[in-house]
Amino acid sequence: MPIYEQKKGKQTTYMVVATAKINGKQYYKKRRGISSIAKAKRVEIELKLILEQMKHNPVRYTLRTWSSECIKRMELQYKKSTTMGYTGSFNKWILPLLGDYYLNEITSTMVHRLIFEHIQGISLHAKQSILKHLKRVFEMAIDEGLVTKNPAKVIKLKVPEANNLVFNKTEIDNLLFEAKKRSHPYYNHWVMALMTGMRNGELYALNWTDIDFENKVISVTKSWSRTDGLGPTKSTRNRYIPISQELNFFLRDLKSKNINNSENILEKLPSWTNGEQAKVLRDFCDEIGITSIRFHDIRATFITQMLIKGVALAKVMKIVGHASIKTTMKYLRLVAQDTQGATESLGISLPQDFNHDNVVNLFQH
Repeated sequence: MPIYEQKKGKQTTYMVVATAKINGKQYYKKRRGISSIAKAKRVEIELKLILEQMKHNPVRYTLRTWSSECIKRMELQYKKSTTMGYTGSFNKWILPLLGDYYLNEITSTMVHRLIFEHIQGISLHAKQSILKHLKRVFEMAIDEGLVTKNPAKVIKLKVPEANNLVFNKTEIDNLLFEAKKRSHPYYNHWVMALMTGMRNGELYALNWTDIDFENKVISVTKSWSRTDGLGPTKSTRNRYIPISQELNFFLRDLKSKNINNSENILEKLPSWTNGEQAKVLRDFCDEIGITSIRFHDIRATFITQMLIKGVALAKVMKIVGHASIKTTMKYLRLVAQDTQGATESLGISLPQDFNHDNVVNLFQH
């Protein structure tokens, strides 16, 4: 029974794989992410016992019972919102058609029919999420040795890329000028979002203890959502955002006005707590005649502005907390929205057409 060493960056984990032939079929179980070789050896013994039990008492799961078991396990590892998404996908869409089939009875054709024929009236992005959930549950079944292949793996769904909108520099100036002039309750929120690129939940969770004025950095270590409450960031990794001179002035001024000594940097407005911050922004954009964007698109605006200013992709990735450089690269195409007209500054003018009456045709005989 092999134990494999796996490296990701500086972290080393182990994977244990166990195989056994049961009723003429080859089954295997595996466990990933084991922190030490000693633990891996204990897992090795555990998997041997499980396979031995399967020989004498083979367990067969329907998709209904297995998905329920998977979601229970996920509750120990993932956020509540994640498990709620899985529960919704299975209860509403997957189980009514496939729930009573045993796992090894479900074919790729059945999954194809589910995704492309049975599920109707929802977006392609929602369908993609359902397919992703089904694939994950079958991967867990493979890890347990319950099936040997994932029937959902070969199903592909082409989903158009999300249409991100961003402010250009003029629109950023207009937004902040008009919000300041009208004492809009979200002025401070929009300033922080535009100057840090932080996600909505990260801004909601931001406290004064996260601001290091001496070293001029913001520590992003937590996030908040209506479903999960306070928890880690989306990537579960802490990051640091440098404080610009302008942001430094803004934060110090904001702190000096903190009459109630609140630990929160931004006021927790009722509409913000209720998740209506995107509508508030869109309504104000429409009111002042600029591009109507979502609150999350302010983050995209921050990223594109960084790229326009020539900040390296790797540095932008680190500041905004992307797990992959590919995610950051997707924003490169949005840069064009804020560079229209930039080449006018070249000052190159082309010569006017010649008067052909004064031109001798050298090829005329």
